[in-house]
Amino acid sequence: MNETLPPCPECSGAYTYEMGALLVCPECGHEWTPAAGDATAGDAGGERVVKDAVGNVLADGDTVTVVKTLKVKGSPSGIKAGTKVRNIRLVDGVDGHDIDCKVDGFGPMQLKSSVVKKA
Repeated sequence: MNETLPPCPECSGAYTYEMGALLVCPECGHEWTPAAGDATAGDAGGERVVKDAVGNVLADGDTVTVVKTLKVKGSPSGIKAGTKVRNIRLVDGVDGHDIDCKVDGFGPMQLKSSVVKKA
């Protein structure tokens, strides 16, 4: 090992090692990519860019329109295409759901940015 590896961004442990494309800390178990070593996981997505189905950049507080009819568990009709959703929040959700919002008639839920268009 010619180069010194950076300390863990979570616990500042000095015993980090490479495992494939990731850096791993054996003290706390944290894994991260070397490029993201400077940015901590607790940032509010400063470098993350979320785009809608058309390619427009989304931001917190935007109003979006659903571009295709979505099935919702427990609802017979689902969310129709053309439904406007106001005051969205961008989050790191699971399975690509990166928009947290409240849809009229359905309540709070998460949507994928690939099924909405900026209004």
